[in-house]
Amino acid sequence: MVKVYTTATCAYCHALMDWLDSQGVEYEEINAEGNPGIKTVPVTEIGDAKIVGFDRPAIKKALRNL
Repeated sequence: MVKVYTTATCAYCHALMDWLDSQGVEYEEINAEGNPGIKTVPVTEIGDAKIVGFDRPAIKKALRNL
């Protein structure tokens, strides 16, 4: 399961979700506003991996290990 923590005004969040869509990756978008554990967005959780920011190489690696 892939989870993406976002905010409505985060341009990188929307770019990340557009990229995931283009890669055919299914994900759950979660609003990070009001979540005290999330200080920066986007945060992508893939299995046990938690990736902060739009880090394509790290996301690709985590998806391969899923």
